[in-house]
Amino acid sequence: MPNAGYIPRLLPSGDQALTFQISEAVDEGANRRIIALAAALDLAVESGAIPGVTERVPTYRSLLVRYDPERIRGAALGEALLALYAGLETGAETGRLWHVPVHYGGPAALDLESLAEEKGMTPEELIALHSGAEYRVYMIGFAPGFAYLGGLPEILHAPRLPQPRQLVPAGAVGIGGKQGNINSVAGPSGWRFLGATPVRLFDPRRADPFLLEAGDRVRFEPVDAAAGCLRARDRPGAAAGDAARHADVPWLAPAAAGRSGGALVPGAGRRGHGGLSRRLMAFPRSLPIFGEHRK
Repeated sequence: MPNAGYIPRLLPSGDQALTFQISEAVDEGANRRIIALAAALDLAVESGAIPGVTERVPTYRSLLVRYDPERIRGAALGEALLALYAGLETGAETGRLWHVPVHYGGPAALDLESLAEEKGMTPEELIALHSGAEYRVYMIGFAPGFAYLGGLPEILHAPRLPQPRQLVPAGAVGIGGKQGNINSVAGPSGWRFLGATPVRLFDPRRADPFLLEAGDRVRFEPVDAAAGCLRARDRPGAAAGDAARHADVPWLAPAAAGRSGGALVPGAGRRGHGGLSRRLMAFPRSLPIFGEHRK
């Protein structure tokens, strides 16, 4: 993977972390290299070639690496990261493509009509633009499992609200600046919201609580309220009594009876060096409600 134009900088982040930064701007090229570097670091840690690494966090344009200074010094870790970066190989990304159902409307569509009016289009035209794009997960941050999505059509770029709402539920799908998002947990937000999905990006009861990873891709699939309201117990990794835990999400109504092929199947997985399994559960792609696949 040619690294011309992406010059690394090593930035100490306290006495037990190092930031490896390669750009001042947010762009896909930098993000692809950071994700590739994180994967190369995982392999080096798993093989024992680089000891003492306790965590790594890829961001838009940098990789934060936490380490145990009793096992490796910051200078030695920096040299190892520079060597990994110099040897990054060109190759297709292995990020997954997720198809996420969205009900554009209902109680979570807090800004759909006003944003469409602001953009001089109908709500239907806005929905077509939003759901017609393919989004890239640049990074996970802010809240558990919260994914910053690049790829929003420029015409839909919109500033955040000057006064954040105090509570927006998990699953709300929105726009903030030039990015998209899916609320991973309920909380305050100044983003502009268009609808909701029953898919949960964060669920501590799953084998892997975090659904998305940096480098994954997302496509939103419009569904009507009935199709979008998956039964809570049928969602990936859901546990008994899940419906009660999501009583604050009114669009999680029982699905229509008689849905065929409802068994969950394991998705392809990855394992990080921290021992956290990347196993995922997904509906088969024959059921267009929810699923993931690798290209």
